[in-house]
Amino acid sequence: MSETTTFVASPEAKGKAKQLRIFAVIAWLLAMGGQVFAILKLISDETLVWLIVAIVVILALAITGSTLWKKANKLDPASEKEPTRFFIQNQLGAIMGVLAFLPLVIMIFTNKNISGKTKGIAGTIAAIAMVAAGITGADFDPPSVEKYTEEINKQNEAARSLSIDSDNVYWSKAGNKYHAYNDCQYIKGKALSNGSIKQSWEDKGISELCKVCAKKAAKKAVPTDVKELIETEN
Repeated sequence: MSETTTFVASPEAKGKAKQLRIFAVIAWLLAMGGQVFAILKLISDETLVWLIVAIVVILALAITGSTLWKKANKLDPASEKEPTRFFIQNQLGAIMGVLAFLPLVIMIFTNKNISGKTKGIAGTIAAIAMVAAGITGADFDPPSVEKYTEEINKQNEAARSLSIDSDNVYWSKAGNKYHAYNDCQYIKGKALSNGSIKQSWEDKGISELCKVCAKKAAKKAVPTDVKELIETEN
């Protein structure tokens, strides 16, 4: 049985997180490139439609990058003991989302060669996109080593109270709960992963025991003399 556990991302989780962050950075670089192209080529009355199209594409790229970055942070979170790194790592999506539009918004509203109508339409759309990218990229409940440690130890303690081996639980690819028994009705016949509660967290973000397994474990955990007393009373 596991004792108190401090969360440390596994090499596999770190590897997946690194890949996701690389793809996120690529998406952000493409968004920045799209912004530069829009500033240099599309801020004019004649290319308003293409400017709007570019804004939509930049927004999609910015959100994609932020989504991938958040997934990476869940696999390999920062520690709250390092406030600067913790903030930057978890809010980088918001920062990049704003930067993907801020220069473009400024250039649209300060451009003297386009009409007020074009400024109003393009500038408003770009500003809304900037806000959307910033909000989407922000993490209002960021993961952390400390939060994961607290949750995993909470689950380990709950498992121990039911005499469940917290180092030997099961979960399926499509499931969202871990199981104490591999013959549980919800996973019977399915391809299963087996390991500790910590590993189920790393693999699927699972933090809840199957209720059927919990009831079965609770029955097994009742002392024999208590069982006999219950049966006698009934």
